[in-house]
Amino acid sequence: MRIPVSEFKITYARSSGPGGQNVNKVNSKALLRWNLLESPSLSPELRARLFARLQNRLTREGELLIASDRFRDQGQNREDCIAKLHEILEAAAFVPKTRRKTKPSRSSIRKGKESKSRNSAKKALRRAPPRES
Repeated sequence: MRIPVSEFKITYARSSGPGGQNVNKVNSKALLRWNLLESPSLSPELRARLFARLQNRLTREGELLIASDRFRDQGQNREDCIAKLHEILEAAAFVPKTRRKTKPSRSSIRKGKESKSRNSAKKALRRAPPRES
């Protein structure tokens, strides 16, 4: 799947955290906005899966907002945002296999019953003999 860079809006803001005076002067935090609902790059199935999975991370307009201020460099933060988006898309593109019901085999049922009877016999030997009155 390829998404053109023109679909993304990347803005920069002042970052928090360590960096001394650099933090107060440089806009190094990267904010990536991507409109999930209007993106022509997504198939309808993938869009539905992404929308269901990311519903709490979307804005009212349907934009996915990803921020990164891990690094002191604007370019590294931009690449980090794109990497985060890549991970999100990979996770959503994975379709889990549907589970089919199966019956336990005859031998597994037999072994389970044998084990249960062995344990029952072992514990019966631990019990105190009944009192005679």
